[in-house]
Amino acid sequence: MIFEGKEVPLNLRFGVFITMNPGYAGRTELPDNLKALFRPMAMMIPDYRLIAEISLYSEGFETAKELSRKMVKLYSLSSEQLSKQDHYDFGMRAVKSVLVMAGKLRRKDDTVPEDILLIRAMRDSNVPKFLEQDLPLFRGIIKDLFPTVTVPFIDYGKLQSQIEIELRNNKLQTKPEFITKII
Repeated sequence: MIFEGKEVPLNLRFGVFITMNPGYAGRTELPDNLKALFRPMAMMIPDYRLIAEISLYSEGFETAKELSRKMVKLYSLSSEQLSKQDHYDFGMRAVKSVLVMAGKLRRKDDTVPEDILLIRAMRDSNVPKFLEQDLPLFRGIIKDLFPTVTVPFIDYGKLQSQIEIELRNNKLQTKPEFITKII
């Protein structure tokens, strides 16, 4: 092709693709003059439950169908009921990170019941992000979805005591909620 008076060879195996999420945090719409140079293509909203189910099965979870349903329900209820914050993410990226964490927990100790592993993964990946007023509601949603499950206390021993020492050294309060977020 001729570009500004010079002949430029084309590589037919090369393509340019632009992924747009205009409604997503921090994304903007593509300018019309640039948009005109590309062919638009629409995507469907992914089936979170099916993706979660397949991922859990691939990680060795035998009750993946039920757990995936509850996980998607947790994210749905959380997005509706928790306060609206820019840093809260209840989309596919968040679902995928929980699934990866659940798989790691499963490989680490396959004697722990599957529902406890999933609850730990959902809790550990979300609690650090949430504001203090949203934590009781999030815990309530988990309790509603898993009414018979009691997640055992994990003793963080030396880690927790070091966190408390550092907080005191920096003249910060050693509130249990804050320590949980740090852990």
